[in-house]
Amino acid sequence: MKITIIHGQSHKGSTYHVARLLAEKLGGEITEFFLPRDFDKFCVGCTNCFSKKESLCPHYEQLLPITKAMDDADVLILASPVYVFHATGSMKAFLDHYGYRWMVHRPSGAMFKKQAVCISTAAGGGMRSTNKDMAHSLFFWGVAKVYQYGVGVQETAFERVDEKIKAKIDKKTTALAKKIKVRKQRQVQPGIRTKGFFFIMHLLQRNGFNPPDRDYWIEQGWTKNVRPWK
Repeated sequence: MKITIIHGQSHKGSTYHVARLLAEKLGGEITEFFLPRDFDKFCVGCTNCFSKKESLCPHYEQLLPITKAMDDADVLILASPVYVFHATGSMKAFLDHYGYRWMVHRPSGAMFKKQAVCISTAAGGGMRSTNKDMAHSLFFWGVAKVYQYGVGVQETAFERVDEKIKAKIDKKTTALAKKIKVRKQRQVQPGIRTKGFFFIMHLLQRNGFNPPDRDYWIEQGWTKNVRPWK
């Protein structure tokens, strides 16, 4: 199994430790990226990725190693500490660069066979809204199954987190790893919500208003009966 973790921060705090614990329980090859250390650019709103092609993004080459790692992975883990009840600015800036991959534009067929996990931690609250920030992109990329796990650690340093909380984290990540492994063995497929949204998009793209998107869908055979999860 190949796992790619995108950390929404460059330091190894509580969120890092939870994400890493889950990845190790899944087993296999783990690839990690830390934001903003490994990618620190903001989307400049040039719209080249939408109106022309993604390779014309001024940050395309710098982002390419992360893009390839995500495409190769069986499981994606997006991990962000809570910053003012939301994902970090680095995570948001990273996800902004993949708007062209939303189902309304040119989703990667590989995403429809993957599983993903959104992980967030906080000393207080805000885990739900933080995970939602990341889960939005995963859904619209077409990721087949998305899990969310947020935990209030009641501390700012993982080494000071209460042992009872650490025990709960250990139990939860063990259960989550088991679910992911079982689903992978059964060949994961998207749920009805994803399939339904894809169906609507395939109707729109038959006469799409944006030529690069329309041509891409036609080339994939998705405007007819071909589906990326089959």
